[in-house]
Amino acid sequence: MNSFNRPKSLTELVTENLRDRIVTGEFELGDQLSEARIAKDLNVSRTPVREAINRLEMEGLLVVEPQRGSFVFSLESSELAKLCDARVCLESTALSQAIKEQPRELHEALKSCTERMTAAREAEDDAEYLAQDTVFHQCLFDWANNRFLNDAYQTIALKMAAVRNRLGRHQEHMAKSYIEHVQMVDAVERRDAESALEILRSHIDRKEGSYWNDATVGVIK
Repeated sequence: MNSFNRPKSLTELVTENLRDRIVTGEFELGDQLSEARIAKDLNVSRTPVREAINRLEMEGLLVVEPQRGSFVFSLESSELAKLCDARVCLESTALSQAIKEQPRELHEALKSCTERMTAAREAEDDAEYLAQDTVFHQCLFDWANNRFLNDAYQTIALKMAAVRNRLGRHQEHMAKSYIEHVQMVDAVERRDAESALEILRSHIDRKEGSYWNDATVGVIK
């Protein structure tokens, strides 16, 4: 049966635009969004903007407060810690399953990611490095062969990417992050699940240095 591509609706296009601007950091955490200004900037009516805001609220990227407006999500440092705890649970399970189910494919995907991360570091392209960081962690779920696990991860993936793009630019943090990604790839190649999991947990749960200090002094909220 032949398939056809349906053109994206205005709501979908506006949603993608706003989602990207939130995740990449164009909008600061806690910023209030103006429906009228966004509609003017994108040359659309306020209806698709309002519908896009509703979708992004469901994704957790926006908070809509009655009588006040729509705001980019924000996190207290204690909430960031809980977000990291959730990541440890989900990503550890995904990594274990992926090594068990499809170790060769997982290794190839992660190795390709780290090669692009290496190139980004050499080019001093922080945005590309952080984008590949996000892809790296998604690979764990892509090869875990468990769509329910992936569905659960998607509930926090965009929020985590938004946090990563704001706090991950510290050179000290990025240097440690890069080494840990390479170490995970090496462990996966050896099919050493225990070592890979230990590195992953340390990587996510490292609550020290400039990355965490910024969160605790109010960069997140």
